[in-house]
Amino acid sequence: MQKRIIFCSLLSCILLSCLSQEKESFDVVVYGGTPGGVISAVAASRNGAKVLLIEQTNHVGGLSTSGINTAESEHMINKAITGIALEFYVRMGEKFPDGYFETFFNGRTLNFKKGDPAFFFESHVAEEMYNEMLEEAGVNVTFGKYVDSVSKKAGTIDQIILTDGTTVNGEIFIDASYEGDLMARSGVTYTYGREGRSKYNESYAGIRFMDDTISARTVDHSGKILPYFSKDSGLKAGEGDDRVMNYNFRLSTTKVDSNKVEIQRPVDYNPSQFSLLRDFLKSYPETKLNKLIGIYDRGSGKFEFNNKQDAIISLGLFGGNREYPDADYDKRQEIYDNHKSYTLGFLYFLGHDGSVPENLRQEMRSFGFSKDEFVDNDHFPYYLYIREARRMVGDFVLTQHDILDDRSKEDAVMLGSHWIDSHHVQRVQVSDSTFTNEGRIWHKVTEPYEIPYGVLLPKKDEVTNLLVPVCSSLSHVAFCSYRLESTWMQMGHVAGTAAALSLKKKTTPAELEIDILREQLAKEGVIYKIGNLGDYDDYDNE
Repeated sequence: MQKRIIFCSLLSCILLSCLSQEKESFDVVVYGGTPGGVISAVAASRNGAKVLLIEQTNHVGGLSTSGINTAESEHMINKAITGIALEFYVRMGEKFPDGYFETFFNGRTLNFKKGDPAFFFESHVAEEMYNEMLEEAGVNVTFGKYVDSVSKKAGTIDQIILTDGTTVNGEIFIDASYEGDLMARSGVTYTYGREGRSKYNESYAGIRFMDDTISARTVDHSGKILPYFSKDSGLKAGEGDDRVMNYNFRLSTTKVDSNKVEIQRPVDYNPSQFSLLRDFLKSYPETKLNKLIGIYDRGSGKFEFNNKQDAIISLGLFGGNREYPDADYDKRQEIYDNHKSYTLGFLYFLGHDGSVPENLRQEMRSFGFSKDEFVDNDHFPYYLYIREARRMVGDFVLTQHDILDDRSKEDAVMLGSHWIDSHHVQRVQVSDSTFTNEGRIWHKVTEPYEIPYGVLLPKKDEVTNLLVPVCSSLSHVAFCSYRLESTWMQMGHVAGTAAALSLKKKTTPAELEIDILREQLAKEGVIYKIGNLGDYDDYDNE
């Protein structure tokens, strides 16, 4: 495996002094070094644009370099991942030694051959690959910067001001952040939470009671409702609200002693916050760790920990993200810290609390954090897993019907195929001794659907030079199929190419001729029509 690119040496290679002056102008400014943002920047630069990528942390790659070590291909039609996204996965596969993919199982038999995409990987390798692609494309990258305000003239963004006072001028802007902060500050219509069923006539929309009612204490000894519960104040199935699905961290762990860092007792550890977990284990003492945590076998002896989608209790901090979508940066940091504290406490409790059955304690203690991941952050992910935050509301909104029924679009620019997947949204108190988890969706999608260019664009009377490939114009239900890095990378490719072509054609992204865009995307390896995908056998044996 190639030697890792160290952050300091990376700076000397690609972090140009692009912001050393008070103002500098770029053709394309990409906000958010998520996978979608990286590919947006690469695509625009390859098409001749002068590009600045603004990343909020000290590492590019978002969740792909913060613990999500899969393209989610086990829930997708693999051939529908195309363009620069596919190039990224293929090139990453070249970084792993022979036999690497034969050492672990990923939900499907890999049968990996040289030249195949590495749809399962390790975070530090993904970061190497993103950095290489940015450097090759000549993208200017700056780290640790946040947008503070946006200046517009006649519906066009002319500059953004960052929180450190830096002013950045650009011709076209791309918001590829998970939160849509540039979009929101641009005066674009957006929403968050869940539409009711009646909004778009979606069967999966709104509040969803589909899981069992569980017997457990929901109040303390004084009758006060316990943390992480929501009161059932007249909740009705199908009604909309402003809640988003659970957040958690995607942890990289291992049992290999030479690469294992013991999970320590957190300084703010408070075992009382896990009273529900204690009660649950008392009632179900035979519980195995994989019933509480999604544990995914990865390479090099690593395991990826995730919130378990259908678990009664897991790594998701119920209610902890309540204010996140529209919060300021300080509040979001507080929410990150709260989730981190909960996560470390949850793991430590399982490994050490005397109320936990000994077999489960031993199983938990067999895992530790991976020493070679997140080395400058105590081996803990840089990003909280923001499954959804804001969503733009454009002139076109993709809905459940476009995924399951009306799958063909005249202005299609890419294919989607992931299942409709929402984790729980809230833990609802039914009585003092019962509760239910609410909000989950799990619908298997076995046919591809076409995603139109319109989901990238704000309403025409709002902003003319902004593209939004992550917090795009979709309903909550549709977003539950869209919300993954391999899809965002493909839409980032579309956004970057559209931005560069718009400049070449002296037009705006909204006015760019779709045939010109699609002709260039096809040259760049993008498949955007179902009829051009050919045969696929992803679900033949299921």
